[in-house]
Amino acid sequence: MSAFQTALGNEYAAVYGYGVLAVRLTGAQRTAAQNAYDTHRARRDILIGWIEAQGDKPVAAAPAYTIPFPVNTAADATRLATQLEERLGASYADVVQASDGDVRRTGVEWLTDAAVRAVRWRGTSVPFPGLPERD
Repeated sequence: MSAFQTALGNEYAAVYGYGVLAVRLTGAQRTAAQNAYDTHRARRDILIGWIEAQGDKPVAAAPAYTIPFPVNTAADATRLATQLEERLGASYADVVQASDGDVRRTGVEWLTDAAVRAVRWRGTSVPFPGLPERD
């Protein structure tokens, strides 16, 4: 699967995940989750366009996605948001590697945004956002 298709799959999962977690948050955190939801919906649509422009068929969204743990509290919600953004960061690192020009610049922007969101949700940073150790 191409880096773009993987990123698209992770955007679908992020849209789904933010829909699940936002209801457990209030105030500024809920607003941040709603903004992330809107951002990921827009990025999903842009990725679909990029994939179609390459002559490929975008992967379809699943009807539902597995949430890795119950999201019953605000702490659970922020943990899930962190995981979603970390996964997207890794996806966008791969998009950056697989692209050039304007698409690469956009991939860098999206990687940076995912890293910043993850820090905000987690409360701490990591040395190399988007480049987790991989199995």
